[in-house]
Parts: sequence; C-alpha cells; structure tokens
Amino acid sequence: MVKNIGIDVVPPKKTCDDIKCPFHGQLNVKGRTIKGFIVSKDLHKSATLETEKMHKVRKFERYIRKKIKIRVHNPPCINAQIGDEVRVMECRPISKSKNFVIIEKLGHDIFVEQKIKEEDEQKKKEEKVEE
Repeated sequence: MVKNIGIDVVPPKKTCDDIKCPFHGQLNVKGRTIKGFIVSKDLHKSATLETEKMHKVRKFERYIRKKIKIRVHNPPCINAQIGDEVRVMECRPISKSKNFVIIEKLGHDIFVEQKIKEEDEQKKKEEKVEE
C-alpha cells in the first residue's frame, strides 16, 4: 500500500520495506523541493545530487551560477541510477549528512553520465602524472 505524501508525484510501482521511504515507511517529507541529477550512488541507499543555483553578487549587480551537491536517501523502490534527473524533498535528518529523500524519478540524461566518466578519466590521468 502506497501512502499519500501530500504532493502530486507519481508513486513508485515497486514496493519496499525501507523504514526511511516516504511512500512505504514512516518518513514524513516537508519543506524544500529540489530538482537535479544523480552524480554518484552508494551501496547503502545513498546518492549525491548535483544542481545549479543562481547567486546574486550585489557588488556587480549580476548573477553567477553555483553548483550544489547534496547527499540524499535513495529508497529501494525508486532506485535512481547515475545520470537520472530526480526530484528530492526535505525531511528530518536521516544521518549526519542526509536531510533529503528522493521522491520522484523524472528521466535519464546520457550527457550527465558521459560528463562524469570524462571527469573520472581526467582524475586518473592527473594521478598517473603525479606518480
């Protein structure tokens, strides 16, 4: 049975027994909602979300783009992969660094995956040069 979390999102088709799942567990969601892309994924139901934010510089009266990385909880019923565009919502602190949970998978972007692979290759080349 899927519970109503109070937002118009498509509930996941799979079921899970995770206590920290907003649809099948006891976790309540409230506060901010953020869209972004999954940059990395861990084994322990965690993921890293990257999103862009516009920051105003008062001195120059301009805006600059800033990238933000947020640690999020990835429930097994949603199971977002690297490169997926997701919507996350704020919740109570799940761990020291996780205050957000994934509530919806919006799509998949191949370019994000390629960008991550290229960055990893550059890091490996830099490490070889340093040795």
